[in-house]
Amino acid sequence: MTANEDQEMELEALRSIYEGDECFKEISPVSFQFRVGDLEDTKAFILDVTWPETYPETAPQISLDAFFNNRISAETKQLILSKLEEQVEANLGTAMMYTLFEWAKENQEALMENHKPVVTAVTLTSSSEVTTTSSTARKKEKKEQLTKAQKRRIISRTDNKGELPRGWNWVDVIKLSKTGGKNDD
Repeated sequence: MTANEDQEMELEALRSIYEGDECFKEISPVSFQFRVGDLEDTKAFILDVTWPETYPETAPQISLDAFFNNRISAETKQLILSKLEEQVEANLGTAMMYTLFEWAKENQEALMENHKPVVTAVTLTSSSEVTTTSSTARKKEKKEQLTKAQKRRIISRTDNKGELPRGWNWVDVIKLSKTGGKNDD
């Protein structure tokens, strides 16, 4: 079998195994992304794998450069890549993508053992600012909704120019004095 036939068979197998799995994403017929862990998990990471022309006889290119992995320290990335390289060497010459993905899932805890999330100040401030700004913007956009009866009353009070008569919202001072104000005892 040629390398291309091996790749086609493995691609078909990967498609059938990971069909409907949100962790697996086929970028192209020779490039894939696989997420190890849940989206909310701080120890989750994404593997970018690309097959060279002569794969599986030569090792696939594995990268952790996805934006999702920005919170992982360089040391942890290097550890993950070196452990995956060991697995690649052990499986060279065979279809190994499923094996690599499953090995990474099983050993996620060990791979991320010394992981301390890299937190940037920009991430912290921007996430809180974005939520407050968007919530206040929504409040400003919301207009007062009037019922049909309220609209009719407003229209009946207006003159032919659409203006309300002078004093329409004045308070009757005499009524206020009769109801009582502050007691000066």
